[in-house]
Amino acid sequence: QVRLVESGGGLVQPGGSLRLSCAVLGSVSGANDMAWYRQAPGKQRELVAHITYGGSTRYGAPARGRFIISRDNAKNTAYLQMNSLEPEDSAVYVCYGAVPGYRDRLSDYWGQGTQVTVSS
Repeated sequence: QVRLVESGGGLVQPGGSLRLSCAVLGSVSGANDMAWYRQAPGKQRELVAHITYGGSTRYGAPARGRFIISRDNAKNTAYLQMNSLEPEDSAVYVCYGAVPGYRDRLSDYWGQGTQVTVSS
């Protein structure tokens, strides 16, 4: 029923920018905490950015001041603005959301991921 759907990935040249979107579908209230993770082949999944329902943010090491996470609760959507991209940023970017269900119990949901490739 509930699912998270990412979009906005693609191929970009070094130094370029992308904006990823993550929509929470099948939920009236959307998600509480949301986050972006990434995983490249042969590497562990790592946190890129985290945002609470109220808009407090936290960034993982890959962000390095270049990325901004935001959300629009009216649209049940989170975003990741990625600037100054480098080849090392190439990975599958996956959205996470904690979604309230029956009796307000929180459940963890993950999107399918969107591919970001930074190459000249």
